[in-house]
Amino acid sequence: MTKPYDVIVFGATSFVGKILSRYLANQPAGTLRWAMAARSQTKLDELSGELGVDVPLLIADASDEASLQALCAQTKVIISTVGPYALYGEPLVRACVETGTDYCDLTGEIQWASRMIKRYGEAAKVSGARIVHCCGFDSIPSDLGVHFLQQEAQSSLGEPCNSVKMRVWKIRGGASGGTVASLMNAVKEAKADPAVRREMTDPYAICPADDYKRVRQPNVQGVQFDADFKRWVGPFVMATVNTRVVHRSHALQGHPWGEGFTYDEAMCTGVGAKGAITAGVVAAGIAGVMIGSAFSPTRALLGKVLPSPGEGPSPDEQENGFYDLRFIGRTASGKSLSVKVFGDRDPGYGSTGKMLAQAAMCLAFDTPKTEFEGGFWTPASLFGERLISRLTAHAGLRFERIA
Repeated sequence: MTKPYDVIVFGATSFVGKILSRYLANQPAGTLRWAMAARSQTKLDELSGELGVDVPLLIADASDEASLQALCAQTKVIISTVGPYALYGEPLVRACVETGTDYCDLTGEIQWASRMIKRYGEAAKVSGARIVHCCGFDSIPSDLGVHFLQQEAQSSLGEPCNSVKMRVWKIRGGASGGTVASLMNAVKEAKADPAVRREMTDPYAICPADDYKRVRQPNVQGVQFDADFKRWVGPFVMATVNTRVVHRSHALQGHPWGEGFTYDEAMCTGVGAKGAITAGVVAAGIAGVMIGSAFSPTRALLGKVLPSPGEGPSPDEQENGFYDLRFIGRTASGKSLSVKVFGDRDPGYGSTGKMLAQAAMCLAFDTPKTEFEGGFWTPASLFGERLISRLTAHAGLRFERIA
């Protein structure tokens, strides 16, 4: 039976949900059958009025499994923007797995993604549901950036790169309350549960349980000088998410880049004394937020000074934001190449909304179930070149060989 919708946006009235819905509303007429879903009819009506388009509005609540099952019955793909996912995300994943409905989200909560894989991975294979976490800035640019680099390496060097590093060359964008809430909840979980804490420090945390090809991974935690980039670097806050996704992509594809494959990420902060000082400030800032999030009094204080859920960068900040990520890869024989991934909006919201939308459309239109079975996939392992083509054509991303 044909379902009435290709895509349903669940959490359409959230901060990123509005950005995503506005993007979908601007798609050419007749190309996409979609609907917006949330728990508040009033907020949906307001959003529909703002968008100025006639889009079906559906009521569903993360705590009402019957309403989630009803959503699944009506669509090929559900996009979820309802976070923190560790608090609100599991019922929808379960409903999608039970009904064989495809799903994507923008979570960066690795501890939650790991739980979902363990609890529902086998059932998803049986039902045919393709579940794709991390379809925003974490981790599409990193995951597909490595995929693109490896494709270039195979075509021009004749062998894969068994060592890759990504450096955030330049970036401009604002933080959002949803991201802050998810980060603080993850730190809180890690403090309370030693198993979660161990998992969050494991670069292979979301790799298949029988994946044995593990090697010690580099990890930039403090101030370092990177000779390859000729810049000082500090830790990149999203590295603990992106590196895990890249390693899962490698495992799901059968380790094509070598059993000793290594990957790490960091943020370039400049040259000279100023670059070193800036790297130190970045490292101290990240450490301060992580430590502060672990304790109730300081967590409450951070909650007062950091953005709250529903808050985020203004439309101008989203429009004027961008990111430039550089990748260097080396082969086992010592050859090297460099690529970059550029995004034309602020990474966390302006660009994430477009990436998440294109991932959902790639899932709905370009990834037949006869070719890709059910299970928990990554953007690179499921979409690969298909999504790169969509992102370059419709989402303002560029994937380029630079050396």
